[in-house]
Amino acid sequence: MIKIILLIIAALFSLGFTAYIIMAMLSQKTPETLGLEQGLLLPCPTSPNCVCSEVHAQDDKIHFVSPIPATEKSWVKLRQNIIDLGGNIQSDKSDYLHATFSSPIFRYVDDLELRLDRANNLIHMRSASRIGRSDFGVNRKRVESLKQSL
Repeated sequence: MIKIILLIIAALFSLGFTAYIIMAMLSQKTPETLGLEQGLLLPCPTSPNCVCSEVHAQDDKIHFVSPIPATEKSWVKLRQNIIDLGGNIQSDKSDYLHATFSSPIFRYVDDLELRLDRANNLIHMRSASRIGRSDFGVNRKRVESLKQSL
């Protein structure tokens, strides 16, 4: 009887581990939900693993984060702070930046996007996990850490 229970536990563990590996492989594909649409960062999905500072998220307590006051120094400093936090810059344009972050164990990928709003002197941010539903607050913590670094 104990042998059967141990086999069931081992099978469930193997199944769970395999699922995490598959999710990690799926997170390597760049999503289509990146970039700007009508000059704004895209809205977050309904899942809680995304935060955004754009106007379309302001009434959404789960997803909203406040933007950063912009200066030329803060825009340049954010690039370095992203690298210091372990991010890899994928795209760097005059008013848009896309970086990726990978989790330490399974290498799940999160996307961080910044948009420089010169008209309002703000830097808007969107940070989202590529897969899964929960991120244990990692994206919000990342954005808050970048804000604190300025």
